[in-house]
Amino acid sequence: MTRWGRLRLALRTGLTRPRDPEALPATLDRRRVYVLPTKFGLFYAALLLTMTVGSLNYNNNPALLLALLLGGAGLASLVAAQLQLTGLQVTAIDAESVAAGSPMTVRVHASAPPKRVRRGLRVDDDGALDVKHAVLDLDQGRGEVSIVFATERRGWFDLPRLRLSTTRPLGLARAWSYVWPEAPLLVYPAPEAYGPPLPAGTGEHAQRRLHAAGDDVHHLRAYRPGDARRAIAWKPSARRDTLIVREYERPVGADVVLDWRQMSGVHYEARIARLARWVDEAERDGRRYRLCLPGQPELGPARGSLHRHACLRALALMPHA
Repeated sequence: MTRWGRLRLALRTGLTRPRDPEALPATLDRRRVYVLPTKFGLFYAALLLTMTVGSLNYNNNPALLLALLLGGAGLASLVAAQLQLTGLQVTAIDAESVAAGSPMTVRVHASAPPKRVRRGLRVDDDGALDVKHAVLDLDQGRGEVSIVFATERRGWFDLPRLRLSTTRPLGLARAWSYVWPEAPLLVYPAPEAYGPPLPAGTGEHAQRRLHAAGDDVHHLRAYRPGDARRAIAWKPSARRDTLIVREYERPVGADVVLDWRQMSGVHYEARIARLARWVDEAERDGRRYRLCLPGQPELGPARGSLHRHACLRALALMPHA
């Protein structure tokens, strides 16, 4: 953003509502909706002024009547543009956490009384982060729109002030309003691209998982299309007069311990990136894992999406070096 753009953004932030983050839901009343003519609207006003002066100069009453009718239509479009936003309510904002450096898709949920048709509302960040605008339609009184933000660092991502605007119905005026949601979103640490493999599991009991290439028979089950012929148990199948398949299992290792203290000599942020990669690898392999961070209680051993989120959240919120 240029210096002039930052100056204009600072002026708009200080002169328009809201000036601070606000809790959701946020309702746009008439005092929060601003209206100004567009470039086409200024041309339209200049054209009407020329028609009015000409009709008065030549005493042309039909031309004067037409200019007044067009002027009335222009003024009515200002009110109609404001009514497109008045009463609109931003109910919630949510997003899936992503790793730092990946784009985050933020969903904005809005609602409005169904008595008025509201279409083609634009939602953007007013140039704060130069994101591409999205279009919000509220045909049934409710709707949502997705905006993509770039992320750079781990931790909490504070949303900028969002602008909702429209130039409908005639394009003569632009009505806009702001919503500054107090809804910080979490950005996970970026995992290490290359590094050592996942640490070996420790503990007394190793986990076992069903696997087609396992060594130990776990149980018998009915045949399903696509099962390998070598897995068919022919003798039990002959006794039951139906195809029976063997299910195998094999050990997949004991609990993995991801310990911050065992990575001495590694840079602070590099440790966080490596632990984030190990969390993803353990989750991908179906391993149970524990995360040990300084000054925090141990997380786990467990696995699953909730445990992964808890571990990556703890890494994301580690103090910055």
